[in-house]
Amino acid sequence: MTLSQLKLTTAKKPSHISPVLARRHKLLRRVDEQIALATAQQNGTAYTATRLRSYTDADTGLRKTAEVAKTVKAWTFVADNGKLCVHIKYGARTLELAKGKTAVEIANSKDIVPTLELIKSAISNGELDAQIEAASIALRKGFAND
Repeated sequence: MTLSQLKLTTAKKPSHISPVLARRHKLLRRVDEQIALATAQQNGTAYTATRLRSYTDADTGLRKTAEVAKTVKAWTFVADNGKLCVHIKYGARTLELAKGKTAVEIANSKDIVPTLELIKSAISNGELDAQIEAASIALRKGFAND
């Protein structure tokens, strides 16, 4: 009778995710990395993100997967006026958050994580979908064969 305590449904896992949601999830993963990086910096610890890398073992010739460290560059910087700022990157592109505005000014380093959390919720709500789409198109143009 344990299953009777759960809410059962006939929902099916979607076989295809829309490109808009895929780009949104990609950016959300990057924002999560920035939050972890900022939290580690505030705590005085090191943050190392990892990713899976496939390689062929030279001895056996078999394909193997290993977890390797990857570089996470901070999105924070000090502007010309001396204020701390955060910009949002999609790939190598900086997103334009509003017309002509590409960064969020922050009072001090303790406000980085709450600011990134606000940005994360804006991304989740779809408020930056148009900017993500524009950055994605610009990114794809760089790979186009002329």
